[in-house]
Amino acid sequence: MSDSKDKDIIIRVSEITKTFNTGGGHSGKLEVLRGITMDVQRGEIMAIVGASGAGKSTLLHIMGTLDRPTSGQIFYDHLDAFSLDDDSLARFRNREIGFVFQFHHLLPEFTLLENVAMPALIMGQEMSEAKNQALQILREVGIEGKADAEPPELSGGEQQRAAVARALMNAPRVVLADEPSGNLDTANAQSLHELIWNLSRSRGQTFVVVTHNESLAKQADRVVKIVDGHV
Repeated sequence: MSDSKDKDIIIRVSEITKTFNTGGGHSGKLEVLRGITMDVQRGEIMAIVGASGAGKSTLLHIMGTLDRPTSGQIFYDHLDAFSLDDDSLARFRNREIGFVFQFHHLLPEFTLLENVAMPALIMGQEMSEAKNQALQILREVGIEGKADAEPPELSGGEQQRAAVARALMNAPRVVLADEPSGNLDTANAQSLHELIWNLSRSRGQTFVVVTHNESLAKQADRVVKIVDGHV
């Protein structure tokens, strides 16, 4: 990735395969991804679509270094992410990648402010600084008034907005979202989609979003469809 024309590419996915062993020898192998190659441009919103079981979430998890591929490479700028050892990869992931899932995964025993501040605290940031930053991001996503509430006190839409805020906490290079509006009603889903678009534009933030939602996909800068493990 040394060519100057690649300067706008933030993620390069190169010949990624993923095979799961389901037992039963050679016939017990399930090939989910079959040589996926694609680039993600800096600042774009990419939607990944495809039928259930096509490998969308598997690809997203590999792009986010949550899972390792059977073969192939993921580059973040010039860095081959899977060349890192597990500890270095975990630090890289916390610093450079934000995640939003279909379920918010907020910790119920902590306030919203504490939940959002958590990634910065893990990196060793001072509590007061982390909370100030978290409050600013809660303001950006429109729920600063809920900072002292605990997750069970929030609506589903508010919980997902908080999950987006947490994903932005360390100013990551990219936010990877796996069906972020999958558990929301139509109105809250549309509101979340608008939030993602506004954040992308205001922050220059790169988003890669796996979705079944046609409305969300249509608003993306680019749509990638996975069929039979290929794009």
